[in-house]
Amino acid sequence: MNSIIKKPWGYFEVLTSGKNFLVKRIMVKRGGILSLQNHQYRSEHWIVAEGEAEITIDGKIKKIKENESIFIPQGAIHRIANKTKKNLIIIELWYGEKLDENDIKRYEDIYKRI
Repeated sequence: MNSIIKKPWGYFEVLTSGKNFLVKRIMVKRGGILSLQNHQYRSEHWIVAEGEAEITIDGKIKKIKENESIFIPQGAIHRIANKTKKNLIIIELWYGEKLDENDIKRYEDIYKRI
């Protein structure tokens, strides 16, 4: 069984991984906002499984709903926000040569993790 990693915005769990990929289930609680961040070594694909996400990528904001997806290019400054009254579930795929939780540069964070 995969362990759940709690975060101030919700939690995530790693579902599976391989040589150049890693798949997570992310839950963002209502009102939760991940840090504005980017990654040097990976790109990401996000699929909304439940709820609606407000996605920021390089200053542009887009809303995506259940069964919709978005691609986050390597190096793009991005974040997920849940501005609804329900929890948000996202399936996230990392792809890259180095898949590490420490591959993160934060620019803004409401939870003061900068």
